[in-house]
This record gives sequence, structure tokens and C-alpha cells, in this order.
Amino acid sequence: MNEQLISVQNLTKQYQESQSSGISQVSFSIRRGDIVAIIGESGSGKSTLLKCMYGLVAPDSGEVHFAGKRVLGPHEQLIPGHTEMKMVTQDFSLNIYAKVYDNIAAMLSNTNVAIKLQRTLEVMEQLHIGHLKDKKISELSGGEQQRVAIAKALVSNIQVLLLDEPFSQVDSLLKNQLRADIRRLAKETGLTVVLVSHDPTDGLFLADQLLILKDGILLQNDHPTQVYEHPVNLYTAKILGNAVHLDAQDAQLLGVKTTKQQVVFYPEWVELKSSWNSRRFEVVEVYYKGFYDELLLERNGVQIRALQLNTGTHKKNDHIQANISRFLEF
Repeated sequence: MNEQLISVQNLTKQYQESQSSGISQVSFSIRRGDIVAIIGESGSGKSTLLKCMYGLVAPDSGEVHFAGKRVLGPHEQLIPGHTEMKMVTQDFSLNIYAKVYDNIAAMLSNTNVAIKLQRTLEVMEQLHIGHLKDKKISELSGGEQQRVAIAKALVSNIQVLLLDEPFSQVDSLLKNQLRADIRRLAKETGLTVVLVSHDPTDGLFLADQLLILKDGILLQNDHPTQVYEHPVNLYTAKILGNAVHLDAQDAQLLGVKTTKQQVVFYPEWVELKSSWNSRRFEVVEVYYKGFYDELLLERNGVQIRALQLNTGTHKKNDHIQANISRFLEF
């Protein structure tokens, strides 16, 4: 499905002239049915961008178009926000004293009560919260409230779901399930999803399109695989993969020849094997990560990290051969 649904054109919104805040000259497009993740640190402008796309915040310059028509700002309509979109914020905006069913059903009119009941129960089942129908919001966990908030947004048969830090209050066990549910819903229904997060795993796990935002500037926009494997700058590599970063002098101490000032590589690019171009490292520390170990290695006073899939193979103070098989230069 290649139809362009949303177009963001040179969007700028600054809150303070004296310092960088908001977003600046951001442009990109979104295809119908895609999941788009906007990743960046706190204060990078992610939420501002999302609110401008929805029509809650008026940009200083630039425009957002939905299906070819400009998205109106809050000063141009009685009720801010685009009718074909819904946003789920971090506070969920739920009536904590009302039941789950009533929170969701309240978004539909009473014109046809039977259809209202059917649609509400249908969305609840899609998000695995049917068993919570008669519970009050105040009785739910953070993860359950998150699902109710998403169901409340989806029940109106919208085209675009906007999620602001959707997994910030969900524990790791439920996080993967909720990510999978969102992805399944998008693929089954054709729903377009735009989420912002400071956690790169959300984008790598979910997205068809990944945007990296820093200080309000769009640094990279591509498929997650392309962004991860070929970051165009140091910031992208570090935020996505917790990459190892060396200056040219330290890189040369490890036998890495570079013509640039900075060298970056992911721990999984370090090969733990003996070959003609490998170097001898000392194992400084071993961090158990479940099905793999993360090794802290040192050579000539320079430390790097590497992954060991066969846990327990190497111990602290061992000496091993390693080769940095691939690296990026900046």
C-alpha cells in the first residue's frame, strides 16, 4: 500500500527564541497503513511534532496535509484536532471513576445502541480487554489503562492513531505484547500509526518507517533496518544501538585504520575469533544478559564491548582474540 496519507512540509515551531526548543524545518511523508516511529531524547521535539500533525498546536511555519488537505490549527476550528485522527497521551485522559466499557462507548453516539455495543465490544476484544468491561479505570494497572485509552481512540473508526510515549507506563512483559497488538491491528485494519518514543526498541520492533529527531531537527528518515545498519551520524548510531564510540587515536590503538575523527561500531560487529587481522584483548568484565553475554574488552588502555552468544565461554581476566569486522567513520 503506497498511497501517501500524511505530508509534513517544512514544519517549524519554536517556543523560545533564546534557545533551541520545538522543531525546525521538518519534512517527511507517511504512507497509508504504515507504522511510523519518531525516536529522540527528551526535549527533542517529538511531542511538539505529533501535536502539530494532529492540529493541537499551530506551527510557526510549514504545513501538514492529510489526504491532500491542509490540517487546520487550533485557532481555525471550534474543537482542535483532526477528525480522522486520535491521539493517546501519556495521561490517557480516562474517567477513572467510570467503567472500562463506558469510557470507550462514550466516544460513540446513541443513534444505534446495538451497533454501539457491537463496536465497543469488538475493539475491546482486539486489545484483549474484554474481561475488564465492568471494572472501573481506578482498579486497572497502568498497562490495562493504556489498552483502554487506545481502544477509546480506535472505537470511532479513525484512520490515524497518534501515540505519545505509548509504553512508558507498561512493564517489559506487557510491552512486547502491546507492541505486537498494535502492529497486528495496523496490518489487519489498514490503520496508520504514528508514535513518538525515547526508546529505540519501539521503533526497531514496530515501525515500517523510522525518524530520528534531535534538538528539533530531523536527522534521518528511512526503514528501521536501513537506519540501524547505515546511520548517517554519530547520534543515530548511539541512540539506536548503544554503539561503541572511539576517537581516531583510540581506534588506531586497536588496529582500526581510519581517515576520519570518529569511529563507531555496534558490539555485535566485533568478531570473537582468531584470524590474521584479529587482536588480543583482555576480558575486563562479563555481563550476563540471558541468552548472551556482553563482554567489556580492553587493549592498550582502550575499552570496547562485544557480544558472546555462548554464555560462559569466556570469563573475567581471560585473553581472547577479537576483530572489529565493520565500523563506521564520521
